[in-house]
Amino acid sequence: MTAPAEQLSLITPAKPAHRPATNVVRLLLFNAQHASPDRSRRQAAWVAGQEGADIAVFTEVSSTHGGAALVTALAERGYTTVIAPQPQTHDYRTVIACRTADARPVQSPVAVSPHRAPAAHVTISGHDIGVLGLYVPSRGPKEHRNVAKRAFQDAVTQALPKLHAAFPAMPVIVAGDLNVVERSHQPPHKVFGEWEYTFYDSFQTAGLTDSFRHLHPDKTAHSWYGRTGNGFRFDHIFVSTPHTDQVLACNYHQEARETELTDHAVMTLRLSLPDVPDEQDEASATSRC
Repeated sequence: MTAPAEQLSLITPAKPAHRPATNVVRLLLFNAQHASPDRSRRQAAWVAGQEGADIAVFTEVSSTHGGAALVTALAERGYTTVIAPQPQTHDYRTVIACRTADARPVQSPVAVSPHRAPAAHVTISGHDIGVLGLYVPSRGPKEHRNVAKRAFQDAVTQALPKLHAAFPAMPVIVAGDLNVVERSHQPPHKVFGEWEYTFYDSFQTAGLTDSFRHLHPDKTAHSWYGRTGNGFRFDHIFVSTPHTDQVLACNYHQEARETELTDHAVMTLRLSLPDVPDEQDEASATSRC
């Protein structure tokens, strides 16, 4: 993984558009659509301008110039920690950017293509949060149809039960473009096989809850649209099941897609944190003892 300091350019970082929240986790999921350097910089500017993007997970990030431009631009716009694993061969990757410096990369539990599955330990006001970003491969060329996709999905399925050990006694958030839909997806899509639905089901089996579906059990939503106009809910944010009561909001937003900054809807999550007494209150309480 590339250290955050290695991503800084010679340009003086701009003043952050927003300060990170101290009483809530604010996460934004964004598909970079293998953007060029110019569009990557515009994507970074747009995301940095969103108040709810204290933690930003980027999928489908280029491993070449476009991805490098994105990482640099994020650092310049106030993201103190940028976790951007570089693949050994030409492939897409996933990037996790945090406004707080109190975040560090941890070894990905996903054994296949770990550059598509970076993990981070983030601390907010004394509360620890585990984050795993995912970008599942598409079906691939005809001669290798579904080979990479199945291998990565199998590795993720094996890794998910390990998250509770990697991030003990803390909320865990898994966010990414899974390139699969839920069994009850509307409209139905015959292209998906049982093995793909089983992959989606594996998150619940591992103790993770679909945050959007938890809050909106009957709502139809799509994050990507095919050439025929059919909608797919490919992008997902899961939260460790014991912490689902802390989910305040989880939604899809179409603005960036409609302005062609990306071809996916943006997804956001807000997760509450227990109140933490400030240092003054603690000092006052100590003086009264």
